[in-house]
Amino acid sequence: MGDQDYGIDTDMTARIGAEIAEAHAAGLQIALVIGAGNIFRGLSAQAGGIERSSADYMGMLATVMNALAMQSALERQGVDTRVMSAIPMPTVCESYIRRRAVRHMEKGRVVIFAAGTGNPYFTTDTAAALRAAEMNCEALLKGTQVDGVYSADPKKDPTATRYDTLSYQKVLAEDLRVMDSSAVSLMRDNKIPIIVFSLHSKGGFDSVMKGEGTCTTITDD
Repeated sequence: MGDQDYGIDTDMTARIGAEIAEAHAAGLQIALVIGAGNIFRGLSAQAGGIERSSADYMGMLATVMNALAMQSALERQGVDTRVMSAIPMPTVCESYIRRRAVRHMEKGRVVIFAAGTGNPYFTTDTAAALRAAEMNCEALLKGTQVDGVYSADPKKDPTATRYDTLSYQKVLAEDLRVMDSSAVSLMRDNKIPIIVFSLHSKGGFDSVMKGEGTCTTITDD
């Protein structure tokens, strides 16, 4: 969304695409899960009177639009990319098949997982955690609005403290809301670290991939 009120900011997608391309060029295998808050928010729509399941499906379809936009940005950087949707739509993109996704990554392609889990009542966080586990990822990176996990909302509480490291248990026990509890629990069970960083920090993704930059790491420790 960038600085816009809604929709897709092509400058933003180009910047993110360039950072992903740089990390990919370093030999890293990368898979992406993209939400759709810039286009449609299921919970907000539900509050407005749309039935929850329908609202969630509408949100999942919106993630496909974002995935195609990111695919375009990556391909302009010369990165071979595949979009795989949990909701079959073969005229637009591939249907999600785990073994095929693994093969794409083995061939050096960036895989973009769209349409969440394909089921209502599950968020993008849960979809990202599920795909990270299925792909045997070494880490789950969450690019978000702030540069890590805070003790409170830093936009509302100027005294909020940022954590450099956290345990899964502390996140769950204190309800820090960095991700859904189901997503955090899934990462804990599969011992996959969660790294939270700001999507708005230029070069933030590449810095975090190099073990630098400002972020919060959530592990068992």
